[in-house]
Amino acid sequence: MRSILLASSSPYRHALLQRLRLPFASASPDIDESPLPGENARDLVMRLAGEKARALAKRYPDHLIIGSDQVALLGEQVLGKPHDFERAREQLRAASASSVSFLTGLALLDSASGRLQVDCIPFTVHFRELDDALIERYLRAERPYDCAGSFKSEGLGIVLLRKTEGEDATSLVGLPLIRLVDMLLQEAVQLPRIST
Repeated sequence: MRSILLASSSPYRHALLQRLRLPFASASPDIDESPLPGENARDLVMRLAGEKARALAKRYPDHLIIGSDQVALLGEQVLGKPHDFERAREQLRAASASSVSFLTGLALLDSASGRLQVDCIPFTVHFRELDDALIERYLRAERPYDCAGSFKSEGLGIVLLRKTEGEDATSLVGLPLIRLVDMLLQEAVQLPRIST
């Protein structure tokens, strides 16, 4: 079986990839994640996903390398990771009774052949009306300061949401597993893998 590498240090992506029960290693790519002049969000996440995979190709010359990148959009405003309580509270106040679109770029690079598959998977969350008391209780309970949009849908953040829309809920967490399986199958990876 081909060796698989996750080009990420994200514990969330690591946990998601473990669901496929494939052995894999992980390494953090060192790339500049700045947008190019005039680059839209979809093109940005697809480019960065591919660059993350390619950045590790020389160190891992015979691997299937998975790269992923995500941006959260409230209208045209990009919501980054808040890093602290005040910024998270601002993001959630802005998202109250609104919708946030998550665009997740996904790339799978065969570092031996150079073949690169890349896609962008959208997912939308619709927030309930959030008052300051709910926002503060949530932030104190879960502390989602390392998450774009200031919530964890796979955790307590679900109480903030009215509904979700999209083909793959795992894309919201940062690694679209349904699309990744499609890509792995294109590289003749057998799923599910049966242990012997």
